Amino acid sequence: MSPERLLEKLLSQGRECPWVEYKTNYDGQGQLHEYIGEYLSGLANSAANHEQEKGYIVWGIKDQSLAVVGTRFRPYAEKSKVGSESLENWLVRSLNPHCDFRIHEFEVQSKHIVIFEIDRARTAPVKFKSKAFIRVDSYLQNLQKFPELERKLWQLDPNDDWSAKICNGAGLVDLDSQAIAKARIEFKEKNPRFADEVESWDNETFLNKAKFCINGKITRTAIILLGKPESEHYLSPAIAQMSWILKDKDNIEIDYEHFGPPFLLNAERLFAKIRNLRYRYMPEGTLFPREVDQYDQWVIRESLHNCIAHQDYTKAGRINVVEMPEKLIFSNLGEFIPGSVEEVIRRDSPEEIYRNRFLANAMVNCQMIDTIGSGIKKMFITQKNRYFPMPGYKITTGLKPKVTLKIDGKVLDLAYAKILLSNPEIDIETTILLDKVQRKERLLKEQIAYLRKKKLIEGRSPNIYIAASVAEKTGQKADYIKNRGLDDKFYKQCIVEHIKKFGGSSRSDIDALILKQLPDFFVEDQKKKKVDNLLYSLKKEEVIFNENRLWKLKK
Repeated sequence: MSPERLLEKLLSQGRECPWVEYKTNYDGQGQLHEYIGEYLSGLANSAANHEQEKGYIVWGIKDQSLAVVGTRFRPYAEKSKVGSESLENWLVRSLNPHCDFRIHEFEVQSKHIVIFEIDRARTAPVKFKSKAFIRVDSYLQNLQKFPELERKLWQLDPNDDWSAKICNGAGLVDLDSQAIAKARIEFKEKNPRFADEVESWDNETFLNKAKFCINGKITRTAIILLGKPESEHYLSPAIAQMSWILKDKDNIEIDYEHFGPPFLLNAERLFAKIRNLRYRYMPEGTLFPREVDQYDQWVIRESLHNCIAHQDYTKAGRINVVEMPEKLIFSNLGEFIPGSVEEVIRRDSPEEIYRNRFLANAMVNCQMIDTIGSGIKKMFITQKNRYFPMPGYKITTGLKPKVTLKIDGKVLDLAYAKILLSNPEIDIETTILLDKVQRKERLLKEQIAYLRKKKLIEGRSPNIYIAASVAEKTGQKADYIKNRGLDDKFYKQCIVEHIKKFGGSSRSDIDALILKQLPDFFVEDQKKKKVDNLLYSLKKEEVIFNENRLWKLKK
């Protein structure tokens, strides 16, 4: 379709709509490239939500009257603000996942017109510089504000499911016989009503019914879970590999091993590499178990299997399991589809959306996943019931999205563990917030307000700590005093007594006296600033003065 005909078609709709935006000129202050990038993200996502194939920004049209007025905008001349790189190339790099768009420049009625035509989002929300947008009515909005719309964008078209694609040329000979036998055993346990029938099915029938294959054809899922090691080439340029890496406390690599297909067998082999030692802890006056495994076995398996189900195999990277002293770190490539871990916990329902839905269904049928999407919350509850720190998720966005999960194999803060023991009624959402307090992570204002209302914390943001009532209940009074700090009157008296005793004190002497008494959560700069304020206050009160770099008492 010619650009002129495309414009006629768009104008015939009679008005703007969620997937069509009209502009004349850009009146912003030097942010044109970001402005266009955000709109391309929003239009691609809006087009998908409204079942349209394309989204459009049209420059040179009045948005109310639809009059053809022309534009000064020249997209191919826009280079200076992004160096020597063209605007088009810069936008291509900034959109993730990759989304095709075209720029049309032409004349209508001697007026210059520009149309940006972008394909709809297909496999995931389209993000610009790690943030996804959407058009709601006639306004561009952050997609995270509309979780239902975002969830809809993750409802993948089966035709776009990478894991369901057929591997041309592959046959049953490319699958591992031991992996198929293991899959049969797991399938019968998962589906006892078919237990008698399964024995009579040949391999092709079984693989079709267990959703590894489609009409007897080998899928990418079948290669990942059941394929012989040498069959991985059918996935090229994608790869299916897992790595176990052992590191010491200084992050130096000690040992490693790589695992390819079949993941159904090799996930267990990787699991066996992890040294799940016994961990002993005996806080006085509690009912804690004296000895436990460092890691819950179900949590380890669930973490690894989630990596397998959610990995973006097209990015040609490995699933990594890094074992360090008293912690495990799992990572897989790809966006975290639900948006945030808090959203998963809050929703309290199985997640309906998987990047690799066909793969996930097969994993359910061979009991690698209990029920699709229920695992994350169960991991948090399992750690809570062990009085261990919560699973720590780090979600990396941008051009190389990645999900990293840390599982701690020891109690980080005894006070936190005692809170859980003494307050079994604390729900999982509150436990997650308390876990952030023990890790000294920054909380949102509303989260801090919630914990204050529950009388679980004290202090000023970001320097918050366990509240006095909880400290008393858990026997942490000394830690509470140390965290809260003493009042200024006490610190001032210490300074005055020190100056009086020695006839004068240098700043380094006063620092040595006071810094060690300040709360632990103060960083070094904060501690020194506190001493500055104490000295200034004493000077203003005419208690002390400075002479030849020594602080002295006024007579």
